[in-house]
Amino acid sequence: MNKISLKTFLPHAIAILVFLVISFAYFPEHLEGKILQQSDIRWWEGMSKELRDYQAETGEFTLWTNAMFGGMPTYLIVSPPSLNLLKYLHLVFTLNHTKPVCYIFLFLIGFYIALLAFRVNPWLAIAGALAFAFSTNSFTLIEAGHLTKVQAIGYMSPIIGGVYLAFRRKFLLGALITGIFLTLQLLVNHLQMTYYTLIIILIFGIVELFYSIKEKRVLSVVKSTGVLIVAVLLAIGSNMMNFWLTYEYSKYSTRSKSELSVNLENKTSGLDKDYITAWSYGIDETLTLLIPNFKGGSSHGELTKNSETFELFKRAQGEKNARQAIQAQPLYWGGQPFTGGPVYVGAIIFFLFVMGMFLLKGTVKWWLLITTVLAILLSWGHNFMAFSNLFINYFPGYNKFRDVTMILVIVQFTFPLAAILVLQKLIDGDINKDDLLKYGKISLYIVGGITLFFALFPGLFYDFTSQSDQTYSNQGLQVLVDAWVADRKMLLRNDSLRSLVFVLLTTSLIYALYIKKIRTTWFFAILSLLILLDMWPVARRYLNNDDFVSKRQRSEAFQPYQADLQIMADDDLYFRVLDLTADPFKSSRASYFHKSIGGYHGAKLKRYQELIDYHLSQNNMDVYNMLNTKYIILPSQDSPPTAQRNPDALGNAWFVDQIRWVSNADEEIETLNNFVPAKEAIIDVRFEKLVGDFRPQTDTTANIVLSEYKPNQLTYSYHSSRDMMVVFSDIYYEKGWNANIDGKQHPLFRVNYLLRGMIVPGGTHQILFTFEPSSYGISRKIALASSLLFVLVILGVLGIEIKKVLV
Repeated sequence: MNKISLKTFLPHAIAILVFLVISFAYFPEHLEGKILQQSDIRWWEGMSKELRDYQAETGEFTLWTNAMFGGMPTYLIVSPPSLNLLKYLHLVFTLNHTKPVCYIFLFLIGFYIALLAFRVNPWLAIAGALAFAFSTNSFTLIEAGHLTKVQAIGYMSPIIGGVYLAFRRKFLLGALITGIFLTLQLLVNHLQMTYYTLIIILIFGIVELFYSIKEKRVLSVVKSTGVLIVAVLLAIGSNMMNFWLTYEYSKYSTRSKSELSVNLENKTSGLDKDYITAWSYGIDETLTLLIPNFKGGSSHGELTKNSETFELFKRAQGEKNARQAIQAQPLYWGGQPFTGGPVYVGAIIFFLFVMGMFLLKGTVKWWLLITTVLAILLSWGHNFMAFSNLFINYFPGYNKFRDVTMILVIVQFTFPLAAILVLQKLIDGDINKDDLLKYGKISLYIVGGITLFFALFPGLFYDFTSQSDQTYSNQGLQVLVDAWVADRKMLLRNDSLRSLVFVLLTTSLIYALYIKKIRTTWFFAILSLLILLDMWPVARRYLNNDDFVSKRQRSEAFQPYQADLQIMADDDLYFRVLDLTADPFKSSRASYFHKSIGGYHGAKLKRYQELIDYHLSQNNMDVYNMLNTKYIILPSQDSPPTAQRNPDALGNAWFVDQIRWVSNADEEIETLNNFVPAKEAIIDVRFEKLVGDFRPQTDTTANIVLSEYKPNQLTYSYHSSRDMMVVFSDIYYEKGWNANIDGKQHPLFRVNYLLRGMIVPGGTHQILFTFEPSSYGISRKIALASSLLFVLVILGVLGIEIKKVLV
């Protein structure tokens, strides 16, 4: 029997302790009881307010909310309670949701596990984990509040590590690791990051297949693929609720194909091309991977007292105002609309990656190189549209995701992995000394040469101006623009010199190990320290004490105007509000207090977005009226916002006596420009069978009222002397909304482009709308059964692996 040595587990225990200490050390504000102020979380609180209030009041989770965009499923905002049994592992890896500390810890432990799968020395794996976790990409995402994205990235590394293990004849263990962490990644439900994970794995699989054919080991690849498929199916099954509901909704969201035939050259089967590539990394901007301030850093960056901008404000407004002014200046001068910061992988890691591309061999080298180049090319978006179009038009699912710069998360993974693997080969003695000296020098000349060039000649190719600078120049503020230009140039020079220093220090450290002037243990420690010294201060530029507020300040994120209080005093059960104090379609402030016409979400219903583009943004009051916009909050420069009542709002439901048939979506949306919503309904001919031979008539005695309101259940009482057509001001979404009249199911159809319509029988009756998608109940049962089976598989595989160790 083999003895399990404590010495074997000691590095892992120390690694976990180091990761905990570093995670808490980066966020000392958390220990002081402060809370991170994140813009996306603030907007999330607005969009989720109704469902959170409903859950607190009833103990039930509503699957629909009417608080934004006229109504949409809540599972796009908050994941419903999961029956996935592996969700408790998620609590372990996120330290029971200790935010924001848990996100750094997840990055650290996830990449550490991946490196162990690649057979990296645990002490070296600690250094690699630090490099991955402290990429600036991690911190700009946390600062913005993209937390499901952050967690999905954290689980990406061990998924890939498990795949690698499975293809290295560790079939069961590799599949188990892949399955567990894929289950957790799907649990947090950010499919864009899962998609990028799949790209990395797909390229690995292609390269591995090529080498397996060359080396005549195809059978091993087939076995690995087989067990991995089983693991993937169990992971998907365990998350079937999120997966199915998201997939079902995607066919109707902004990520789906439009039925409109205008602007076809910009349209895809998903998002529009200009929307996908709105945020595109500049081709030369890629050098931020090596020099963080290559393009100035952040759109609201902070300068020092040594800056020209500080001196300008000091002369004009005094030192106190100057200190405040330089905390947020438009330093970014790249081509993106704005940015919270660059993607910086570290000068040390960049240098080691370049060296790795010379010294690594076989599958790993070509996999990492091809994956990295692909990710960089795709991140250029509209700056390399010929290449982007290939993926947008022909690569399944790619056009469902916006912000192509996010694909650089792949580079955040490939760079440190290649860097650590080449160091592992060096430590193992697998690198020829002549090759090390030769390619080490070449790497130094390339990386050191780039940094030295921009340190000496930062302004040789650039004028350091941005498109937005012209606005200030036109306002007579050219002196301010000149100060920004000088400071941007200074930032590039300083960061180039900074990166050069770290490259030289790393080269010296490797050379000292090469000539055996330091022991391997000291090499690991010094390397980890250098990585922290390189990356920690840059990360603090984008996430630091300034981003934290007290709990009291955080609770005051949304304060009601007097106008809000006036509207909230209205005892009407349900109506909508248009808040013009901010862009109503990019703010969830109104959703926090009311049922909003607008809101904030990246995947609203496609037809609602088209209604915004064609009518709401053009102030078509007929459309506002049919959406029951009862109040408009108007801003004022000299006084608080005021609430204006709209007397023409049509209410929750009304009878119409005319039908206008249209043959397609183009005609339907155009007809909204010239119709009387109180009297007529616009209906697509595809619903003709549901209307049948009904012919609407006028009934002056007919009335209909909303008698009971819940987010997922609406009750109407009505009376009419004959069969009538009713238009409801609620959003038509066929995957879940059911209608019953006196307990019997009744057909619904779409009217006025996105509202609900019904033919109701004469008499006195009650209509009950309930949102109960069948996919929800079925998928929850599948998730429970799959995760239960997965738990049994995990226990079985662990038993086999433990037996191997003990026997």
